[in-house]
Amino acid sequence: MFSHTALLLLPFIARTLTLPSPSPPTSPWPLHARQIPSLPSYSDIFSCPAASWPVEMVGSLLTPQAPDAELQTILSEIDPQRIEATITKLVSYGTRHTLSSQTDPNRGVGAARDWIEQQMRSIAAASDGQMEVTVPSYIQEIDGDRIPFPVRISDVVATLRGSVDPGRYYVISGHYDTRCSDPNDYTCDAPGADDDASGVAIAMELARIMATRRPAATIVFVAVAGEEQGLYGSQFLAQTYKNASVNVQGMFTNDIVGSSTADDGAKDPYTIRIFAQGSPTTESAARARTRATIGGENDSPARELARFVVGVAENEYTQMNISVVYRLDRFLRGGDHRPFLEAGYTACRFTEPNEDYAHQHQDVRIENGKQYGDLIEFVDFDFIARVGKVNAAALWSLANAPASPRNVTVNTTLLSNDSQFKWLTGNETLLAGYEALWRPTNAPFWTHVIPLGNVNTATIDLSKDNVIFGIRAVGTNGYASPAIYPFPG
Repeated sequence: MFSHTALLLLPFIARTLTLPSPSPPTSPWPLHARQIPSLPSYSDIFSCPAASWPVEMVGSLLTPQAPDAELQTILSEIDPQRIEATITKLVSYGTRHTLSSQTDPNRGVGAARDWIEQQMRSIAAASDGQMEVTVPSYIQEIDGDRIPFPVRISDVVATLRGSVDPGRYYVISGHYDTRCSDPNDYTCDAPGADDDASGVAIAMELARIMATRRPAATIVFVAVAGEEQGLYGSQFLAQTYKNASVNVQGMFTNDIVGSSTADDGAKDPYTIRIFAQGSPTTESAARARTRATIGGENDSPARELARFVVGVAENEYTQMNISVVYRLDRFLRGGDHRPFLEAGYTACRFTEPNEDYAHQHQDVRIENGKQYGDLIEFVDFDFIARVGKVNAAALWSLANAPASPRNVTVNTTLLSNDSQFKWLTGNETLLAGYEALWRPTNAPFWTHVIPLGNVNTATIDLSKDNVIFGIRAVGTNGYASPAIYPFPG
């Protein structure tokens, strides 16, 4: 008999039973499930009297979304050598501290900003007018903490306009500013190879590869400043979008994605963490109470986005395992996804699995024989390329799927053993129909899928009291949207 511990493996088993049919690249990538000896079958688990409940087999097992030919090509074009060249150039500016020189052509945050802009404009030149590069900025006044004098905060933004639904945006960012041990020391060398030239390199590499392609929705590639001084660049961008009512459906920040080696030497080069906030802090008090009442704390928009990433990007084409961490961020840390969440958008953070704090926020020095500082010698370019593939698979899949259904509700006015849903349908040319996803209430990932057709209501012979449901849109091209958790209505 299998224990409840074995049952927790079910969602992962369900999403790893079927791999994409095309021949994937050969690699040493270790799929987590392959490391577990004698995995129980799905039927074996549910035949156990102590198994997770309910045992209904409504719908079919959910399988991962395999990358199509175009996405496979995109993934194959991500180049570790280009990533290395980008990081090497950014490190060469000595420091990129937000308070450093903005006019010196060889050292400081201004030189780095201007180089990133030049590179993005060069990339955009190949887009046949579909990619626009801007450098929005503002003057950040003294804040009594990490801004001791007024300073210009500039973001470099490359917007690749969608060909079908250009009003729907997906954003990827890294921050190009750096710091030393003292967050206000802007004269010391602060190479910032991992934190966060690695994230900027991914955004720039994906911009290069996607610029000549035509995603259905808009994708924005961003290098922000002011992160180390208080998330200022991302806050400025998120508020700019919010003030303009821009429909940002998803945002990823890549921050510290350059190495998988921990301070004790442990390595995990085929895993990336994605941090996903629980209940949104922007929800009204009434909606938050409802979410708590119906058990929806683990089905926030950010966590549905993280589940989506696992479904489309954890495969042998990215060669990566994706570890979803159910919290906003690491303890005592912050990231550029937070201002987007605070603006009411859905956002997650990618960060390497093991962090070495001797190579973050440290003066470059040797102390007691140990090298400190965020130096390029501690960066793994192949690892960064694989993280880039995870981002590429997620962004491309999001941008080419129909928009998620809106106003998804479940009927809670009747006592019944079925579940009745309704939602607002989209009118996109991409839309083929909708699907219901479900999982046991103690399962972290969706396990089953039920095709519904191109409708706006559905009744499912499975009790809403016993499982978690989500509704998603499916395109004519096979791409599916993130699921939406239904609220009573």
